[in-house]
Amino acid sequence: MTFNIPAPELKINFALSLAEIRQRYLQDALSQTVRGLKIPDLDHQLADLVPPHSLTMLAGRSLRGETLFPIPVVLEANPRLLGYYRLLYGYSQKEFYTAVTGVGSFRCMEQRGVLPPARADELPELCRAMCTAGATLLAGIIGQNVTAALLDDLTILTLGPQLRGGANVRTGNAGIVMVFNAIQDIVRPTIINASPRRIEIKNAARRTVLIEFASDPDIVIREEMRHEDYRNIIAIEVKGGRDFSNIHNRIGEAEKSHQKAKDAGFVECWTVVNVDRINMKMAARESPTTNRFYRISSLVAAEGEEYDDFRARVVALTGIRG
Repeated sequence: MTFNIPAPELKINFALSLAEIRQRYLQDALSQTVRGLKIPDLDHQLADLVPPHSLTMLAGRSLRGETLFPIPVVLEANPRLLGYYRLLYGYSQKEFYTAVTGVGSFRCMEQRGVLPPARADELPELCRAMCTAGATLLAGIIGQNVTAALLDDLTILTLGPQLRGGANVRTGNAGIVMVFNAIQDIVRPTIINASPRRIEIKNAARRTVLIEFASDPDIVIREEMRHEDYRNIIAIEVKGGRDFSNIHNRIGEAEKSHQKAKDAGFVECWTVVNVDRINMKMAARESPTTNRFYRISSLVAAEGEEYDDFRARVVALTGIRG
């Protein structure tokens, strides 16, 4: 029997999105925001808006009130955190931002990080209403071991369906991540700074080389010649779709992207596809601007002639020691 287990691309999308969302909406963002605020201001508003017994229950578990309850001073400092409390309480965007709840006009806080000036005076009452819901949530889970980790889990449970919906319209992201990670493994000994979307390395000439996610093309590699003056080295277009019947359209899209990249001065243009049966000669005819074609499966395997060529070219063009 032959087993054919598909690549867990949806989960890769989740992991990438979650890393970004933690910095914007979840406890990481809340902690970062609170560090810039005055504790007496926080305590004053918590005392005004949150039932005293709820604060006592949280304090008994070494949790501050704003971990569970929204207050104006926090949301004014970081309006996106309205999304944290929405997720924590278990509301989808569709049911939360409606005329029925009265919160529809505050959607821009979560989406764009903007508190509508016309609604600023209503923020305390919105927080009061949400704190009532928060007190109900706390009463329902207090029999469990209420910790910061549990509250984080509750936000993730709400976030899951939201991420799934987003992943369905962002096909290909998993492929980009896999190619990005393959490059990261190659240059790892020279990395001086890294994030989920950007790698900074130092090459043999002691110059900084940036490997970054971009919009068009998907991944770019640039060398800093002088401060804020870059030499464009490699433009990589990743076509993560697995449908063989649509490969011609995807190669055509890559060609358009690479023509722009060539105009921008990129030395090399590479196209990486997620279809193993691709005819490389056909692909070269349909995208003459592409210098090299690679398959995601070869880069993930990290072995074989195709991967060896990819690795050698990354090493040579970035100027790192092999």
